[in-house]
Amino acid sequence: MSAKTSLPLAAALFASAATMAHADWPTDRPIEMIVAFAPGGGTDIMLRTLAPYLEAELGTQFPVLNRPGAAGEITYTALAQARPDGYTVSSLNTPGFLTMQIDRKPRFDPEEICPIARIVEDPGTFIVPAGSDFQTLEDLVAHAKENPGAVSIGTTGVGTDEHLAMLQLERSAGVDLTAVPFAGANEAKTALLGGHITAIGLNVGEYATADKGAMRALAQFAEERSVLAEDLPTAKEQGFDVIMSSERGLAARCEVPEEIRARLAEAVDAALANPEFQAQAKQQSLPLAFQSGAEWREAMPARLDRYRDIFALIKEGQ
Repeated sequence: MSAKTSLPLAAALFASAATMAHADWPTDRPIEMIVAFAPGGGTDIMLRTLAPYLEAELGTQFPVLNRPGAAGEITYTALAQARPDGYTVSSLNTPGFLTMQIDRKPRFDPEEICPIARIVEDPGTFIVPAGSDFQTLEDLVAHAKENPGAVSIGTTGVGTDEHLAMLQLERSAGVDLTAVPFAGANEAKTALLGGHITAIGLNVGEYATADKGAMRALAQFAEERSVLAEDLPTAKEQGFDVIMSSERGLAARCEVPEEIRARLAEAVDAALANPEFQAQAKQQSLPLAFQSGAEWREAMPARLDRYRDIFALIKEGQ
């Protein structure tokens, strides 16, 4: 066989072997799920609740590895460096995934990260200790006006939904607040209950499962009241233009073969339709809002434009 004829044959054999490998995926090899925040927060709870149902759908284990820090950049970098064989996936959170592209040049290429599915969309809220003098968002704002910079808000990093909500409140109310970043919601709660910060940003779903005897929500940052907190007024109802939520889902490297990403998406869709999962999600106060990876990715440019406008407030305040 000549060299000229062997090259096409070699290519065909390689393509055939790759197709067979894709068809065999997954084997009994575990699919590692990297979570961008510390244990106990909304993202961690969502994926740990989902993992057993994905395992049932795909016939392999989904061990969870928490790699918090830098608003998710550590996790996205690890995902971008993983082999594109379908055995590593990660959480994907907006606005953080998008805003870090505004704030700095991340250590990974965002174009290499492909959404598999959006699972949850959860409005934000500000939380204070139960013994706080602040009963409403208006009370917090009034104190901030009298004490510029003295009101500290715990967030899970620069450019996260809590941080952007804080920036919107600063603009809407004409106040100066201080952001304090943490690796996850649990660390922020500990600091709050220890009296180290004034308030923290959480999501309504996270607050719904919190100890109401220890903390109190001041407002929710949604257009309309969430079914998870129908008694909690929106910021708009209190006169402040603050709209912000956290979208949480699953992602893989874009270089992972399309058929494998499609099977992952199908597994997520099937898991979310499982009545047992839905019962657990309700128990965990997870506001399910499934969106396919393609739909979520298509919506991201408009979200990025909006976050860019909000993020500009940082420079205005410098």
